[in-house]
Amino acid sequence: MDPEPFDEVTSPAARAAGGWLGGLPVAVLATGSDGRIVRWDQAARELLGYTSREVIGRHIADLLHPGADRSLGRSLWEKAVSARGVMGTVTAWHRDGHPVEVEIWAAPVPARPRGGTTVLVFAADAAAAQRIRGSSVVWDGVFARSPVGIALFDTRLRFLRVNPALEAMNGLPEAAHVGRRLAEVLPGVNAAAMEVLMRQVLEDGRPVLDSRRIGRTPAVPDQDRVWSCSYTRLEDTDGHPLGLAASLIDITVQEQTQLEAEAGRRRLALINAATYRIGTSLDLERTAQELAEVTVPDLADLVTVDVLESLAAGAEVGLGLVAGTRLRRLGKAPSGSPLADILAPLGRTLTFPTAAPYTQAVADRHAFVIARLDEEAIAPAARHSQAPAELLKQGVHSFMMVPLLARGTVLGLATFYRCATPEPFNDEDTALATELAARAAVCVDNARLYHREHDTAVILQRSMLPQHITPPAGIEVAHRYLPASDVNEVGGDWYDVIPMSGDSVALAIGDVMGHGIQAAAVMGRLSASVRALARLDLDHDAMFHQLQAALDDLAEPMLATFLYVDLDTATGACRITCAGHPPPALVTPDGAARLLDVPPGLPLGVGPTRFTTTHTTLVPGSVIVLYTDGLIEARGTDIDDRLGELTHLLAEPAPSLDALCDSLVTHLVPASADDDIALLAARLSGL
Repeated sequence: MDPEPFDEVTSPAARAAGGWLGGLPVAVLATGSDGRIVRWDQAARELLGYTSREVIGRHIADLLHPGADRSLGRSLWEKAVSARGVMGTVTAWHRDGHPVEVEIWAAPVPARPRGGTTVLVFAADAAAAQRIRGSSVVWDGVFARSPVGIALFDTRLRFLRVNPALEAMNGLPEAAHVGRRLAEVLPGVNAAAMEVLMRQVLEDGRPVLDSRRIGRTPAVPDQDRVWSCSYTRLEDTDGHPLGLAASLIDITVQEQTQLEAEAGRRRLALINAATYRIGTSLDLERTAQELAEVTVPDLADLVTVDVLESLAAGAEVGLGLVAGTRLRRLGKAPSGSPLADILAPLGRTLTFPTAAPYTQAVADRHAFVIARLDEEAIAPAARHSQAPAELLKQGVHSFMMVPLLARGTVLGLATFYRCATPEPFNDEDTALATELAARAAVCVDNARLYHREHDTAVILQRSMLPQHITPPAGIEVAHRYLPASDVNEVGGDWYDVIPMSGDSVALAIGDVMGHGIQAAAVMGRLSASVRALARLDLDHDAMFHQLQAALDDLAEPMLATFLYVDLDTATGACRITCAGHPPPALVTPDGAARLLDVPPGLPLGVGPTRFTTTHTTLVPGSVIVLYTDGLIEARGTDIDDRLGELTHLLAEPAPSLDALCDSLVTHLVPASADDDIALLAARLSGL
């Protein structure tokens, strides 16, 4: 078999070697011991222009510049044959007739088959060699002193060189890298993913910047580190890939700072969301469910919210937990998942003995966290329920219970579970859960206090409304009282029918401005005063001034509107006095309806003022209607339009006063009233 041509062997070897031989065209030739040329490759032809036929057999000194000393060339060659080799710069003569500065490296090589000595010569353009040599000096300086980790890889992704900075990063000397692939040197990093990117760079030549290498190295074996890696393909002058250059920067601190900042932003966003989403109503169940939903999945994968059974039942919160605790489940998220189905459903009352973790968390008033959940960790709870073991089988690996603490009172517990989220609960998570639970607890406590005050106000108000109205002869009455919807507090609306001396009867209706227990209490005070003053048969002006004085005696200023009608059932004579209250309506026997022209006056409680009494006469069969502003006021609707609607409804025939009241309420009152409504209708039948 013929030997493979010399240049076809040396050229691929030079490209694969990298360095000067890969980036600099180098001519390879050989001479005998007498200096006559015996080998001439293609690179030599490209350097000096001669073909192999033109130079084979000629003395190598003949290729020097015509002005050069041939004897000096011959002696140089004799030295190359006899010594270990020479190197230097000579001026050669190009075939086209111009000088070429050439750097040569010549060394004797024994020619074993035929004996004697052969001189192997490497030659290159001197200017190009100097440029590369200068670049190499700079490169070597950067490579050795750069704080950035630098590595060179061959085309098989094996380490060729690493600089001292990368040795320190990896905790291994250069000798442990060279000839090995990344996965062999550093099995604790994501080497497979990195090599995919490196092969991609070798194939298409496009650099990869800021790819993340993550894992552990012998330099820091107990801590995960993060590096920013960039890869660039190395090529020869023909664009053939020689390997890869990689640069690495340790960005663990920056990455940790960024992660902490992102976690802080997520926590802030979650707190902001909780501010808007928790406590949108004064309903216990809704508030508990809002807490559960707002924390999934940003804080936990599964959340339950339980409140004390006494609180859920509307009773006072107990002070002690001597016999354990009873909790009612009012919140759970997400709903309908297999994991959530393991836990008790909404509405279920759970009983825990004194030694159970749930009871301990309530009693200690501190968060109870099991960062790593395992068989040993669930053992205390597993004695009381099978749920912990089932949760462990489903992948729950971290657990946290946080008490709902508001105003020094524990109202319940929020329990958080993690399974899909790989990280366990940490101190930051506990602090965030505690803050969210505290916000929800305040909302729950507000609901508790509201319901207690609301119930008290309702009882107080209803106790002060007339329980049994027995109108005197000559008049029939119908009345309605509608409290506001559950989202509003009880107001101070009231009405009364007071028999007086002779054939007279007083019709009274009022509205204490404000809501809650205070408004209900003032309402009771005014209604009792009106009933007492009416029976003294005081004129209207004197009565109203006495009521004004009663409000002036209050520690806190209060306002009230009031309408008082004094009707003689025998004659129909009617006196009407108003203190800032909506005007009464009159329906005549022919069915015509209108508002009575009564001076509105100022509300009671404003201060000293005069009250005007209007006199009119009602004919038998007339109906006078008194009402509070809750009947005619509606959001987004003009009050005059509502009054017009009222008179229109009154003009429609009704079989009875009760039917008339029902018609007004049905058509004028929305499903969820914003204010209390009092309504009183009286028909003069005559004696």
